[in-house]
Amino acid sequence: MKKKVIIVGAGVGGLATALRLLSNGYEVEIYEKEETIGGTVNFIQTEGFRFDLSASILMMPNSYKEIFSYVNKNYADYLEFIEIDPIYRLFSSDGTAIDFNTDMSSLTKTLEGISKEDSLGYFKFISDVYEKYLIANKYFLQKSQDTPKDSFNLKSIQEAFKVHTLSNAYEYISKYIKDEKLRNFLAFQCMYIGISPFNGPNIYTLIPVVSQLYGLWYIKGGMYSFINALSKLIYEFGGIIKTGVTVEEILFLKDKAIGVKTSQKTEKADLVVCNADFSYAMKNLVKDEYYKDKYNDKKLSEMKYSCSTFIIHLGLRKEYPKLAVHNIYLGKNFKENIESAFKGMLPNNPSLYIYCPSRIDKSMAKMKGDCLNIMLRVPNLFFKEVKWDKQTSKLLTNIILNELKNIKGLEDIEENIQYEDCFTPLDMESKFNTYGGTSFGLSPTLKQMNYFRPHFKSSKVNNLFFVGSSLHPGPGISLVLNSSTLVTEEILKMDIYE
Repeated sequence: MKKKVIIVGAGVGGLATALRLLSNGYEVEIYEKEETIGGTVNFIQTEGFRFDLSASILMMPNSYKEIFSYVNKNYADYLEFIEIDPIYRLFSSDGTAIDFNTDMSSLTKTLEGISKEDSLGYFKFISDVYEKYLIANKYFLQKSQDTPKDSFNLKSIQEAFKVHTLSNAYEYISKYIKDEKLRNFLAFQCMYIGISPFNGPNIYTLIPVVSQLYGLWYIKGGMYSFINALSKLIYEFGGIIKTGVTVEEILFLKDKAIGVKTSQKTEKADLVVCNADFSYAMKNLVKDEYYKDKYNDKKLSEMKYSCSTFIIHLGLRKEYPKLAVHNIYLGKNFKENIESAFKGMLPNNPSLYIYCPSRIDKSMAKMKGDCLNIMLRVPNLFFKEVKWDKQTSKLLTNIILNELKNIKGLEDIEENIQYEDCFTPLDMESKFNTYGGTSFGLSPTLKQMNYFRPHFKSSKVNNLFFVGSSLHPGPGISLVLNSSTLVTEEILKMDIYE
């Protein structure tokens, strides 16, 4: 008889884990409180435009493709991947623009245009961080860190010392790069996981290096095409996805998870996999203090959390060819304005990530125009200094639009807005139950990495599992897909030993 698994939440981690378990012969039901699946990897559809709600930077496409091979399917039957070049166009408040290409000849010319010294420094930086990436990927990112022997065996400790993570990302970059714009360009990308480059460990310099070496990719139709592909496969394998159903509690009996209480009824299961935000789940879905183990309210309040994100979606009635697909804009006083998100303040001259998928995919903007996501890291809701109301959103929108006008060719952007909305930390909290409105859950600090992150399997209940950004190996779609692989392995191991 098949074992029944209930998965709480239809985010990327929940969907990927469901598909893996279905392919291994489990019966799987997914419960999602929203009417659309995908969690924060979602979309907005208007009459003339389609927007990815949040996630848009696709690194390490093999992580996306792997799940198709896992279930013996050809990813090309479900998705079309398009390589992006340049990977980024870098704009500065002084009106300058620089392209960063994957082609080494073009990249070398670009870097030598900055300085020969920085060209050499950039390639040394890439080489040294690439070595760190190979170590981290082999010994940590692809392996479970749920037991002390996973993290603290002699080989892992030896390899961890080679990674040298103690200095912060900005300090590490500065060892190689003298040019301020180039430093800031690399440091900005380290923020993609919601941690400051001025405080976060330098291991996150892996992000710009992996982007440069492996390129950035786009899925035709936007990132939500990946969610659609996963759901199609889940249905093909006989899985069930129930939307508009809120899980209110995970139920226990005699040290076993026996199911969930939903907004409709109680559902029984042999296993429960929780893809809800980990801290939210421990605070709200696990009611009994005993089953929370150490993650009680006091412990959760003492942990470090990632920042949040403010996103503007703009549908424009004209095209802006000055923009690439992925753009970074560096505002004045870079350090001061970047750190504002981690100090409970809003920036005066923000640095921005600008995503323009209509540059290569006209299905995202049906009329002759462009669609943009403009993203800014902002304080999470644990900082009370910022009141997220309509007035604050309007103020921040105006600040951002004024910065965009510093980009040559975008001076008239405000008068060509056909559609506009914004997404705030309050939306993150209310729609996706992220604890404190954070973008990436628990911050991946040195004290909250690897073994020190929450574990896949509950220490009190051997049939309750977790998957998502707050688990190992960390935030970001590629890493969450890794976590779905690792949690599936834990479940399969449990069944072998039973």
